[in-house]
Amino acid sequence: MPAPSPAVLDWLTRLVALDTTSRDSNLPLVELVAEHARSLGLEPRLFPTEDGTKANLVVTVPAADGSTDGGIMLSGHSDVVPVDGQAWSSDPFTLVERDGKVFGRGTADMKGFDAVVVAALGTLAATPLREPVHLALSHDEEVGCLGAQPLVDALGSVGLAPRVCFVGEPTSMRMIRGHKSINLVTVTVKGVAAHSSLTADGVNAIEHAASIVRYWRGRSDAWCTEGPFDEAYPLAYSTGSVNLISGGNGVNIIPAECSVTLEFRSIGTPEEDRAEMDALVAFCREVEAAMQAEDPAASVEVGTPTMTAGLDTPADDPAVLLGQELGLAVQHDKVTYGTEAGIYANAGISTVVCGPGDIAQAHKPDEFIDLAQLAECEAFIGRLVDHLRA
Repeated sequence: MPAPSPAVLDWLTRLVALDTTSRDSNLPLVELVAEHARSLGLEPRLFPTEDGTKANLVVTVPAADGSTDGGIMLSGHSDVVPVDGQAWSSDPFTLVERDGKVFGRGTADMKGFDAVVVAALGTLAATPLREPVHLALSHDEEVGCLGAQPLVDALGSVGLAPRVCFVGEPTSMRMIRGHKSINLVTVTVKGVAAHSSLTADGVNAIEHAASIVRYWRGRSDAWCTEGPFDEAYPLAYSTGSVNLISGGNGVNIIPAECSVTLEFRSIGTPEEDRAEMDALVAFCREVEAAMQAEDPAASVEVGTPTMTAGLDTPADDPAVLLGQELGLAVQHDKVTYGTEAGIYANAGISTVVCGPGDIAQAHKPDEFIDLAQLAECEAFIGRLVDHLRA
């Protein structure tokens, strides 16, 4: 069975040992990688968040002529999901090898890919390249791809414009050309409390929120029956759901507040997603007007914590053609999970998703990646280096 190099396993051990759960800082990880880059004579760029607790990292290996124009971006995220409440067989932040697999939080999603590309920095830095290579590590992918757009903006601010991007989410090293968008919507319905025997004195937030839930179920049913459809997806239509709801504080009190979290995963364009959001907001304004007819103090607030773009890369796009030239197989089916790839594609970077490991292992207790997958990814990066050799 192919095995990854000791350097890859060493880096994976170090990356897994850093608890970069999204609620916490990722600075220890990006600073560790930045220091390694400096030791190779490279100049890492750290782009901190406004509060300074997290950062995106970009490390550029220039072409042989010193240029940084265009080039290939290898994109990973630095954060992981929580281990709270999960029953692990071993410490989730200590890499453990068993039966040809290595276990630990983030091994598949996606510190395995991160370890491979960080381990390759030395080879890249020592190789005369025809075009540059950019390593990008983002923050907060697991909570709505919040770091990707700031990373795109930061690239532009320093004059970097990669032409091709490989996002290393776990795909068993097959290229993914398409996935749905992910959109989360929070609706907070604020009514007026009253004794439940005096219903006319209050505005029932739960009852009015229920009309928004019914509206959303109607939209979801319409997508299922009326389309549009794309048979490349396991579910060939956009999907919607009501995922969280809470409200009320007593069995004999007219509830003054109810919050609802809605989701839709769309096969539409960003413009179509925005139109769907506008329609939802318009309906919420109708609900608000009905509530304010009962009492002017009532209100409906709508928030969009996540609107992550979908991906639909053409089969003849540069990223696909390069991946095929380097021996990657194309998965023609599209996937329902989301990644940062759509954000990069919308910025004009030809982007596919391809990385080691199986998405089925992501977020689970005893998360693992096969050693053979790490070796396959390392071999791919080796072929990329050879392809770029000046």
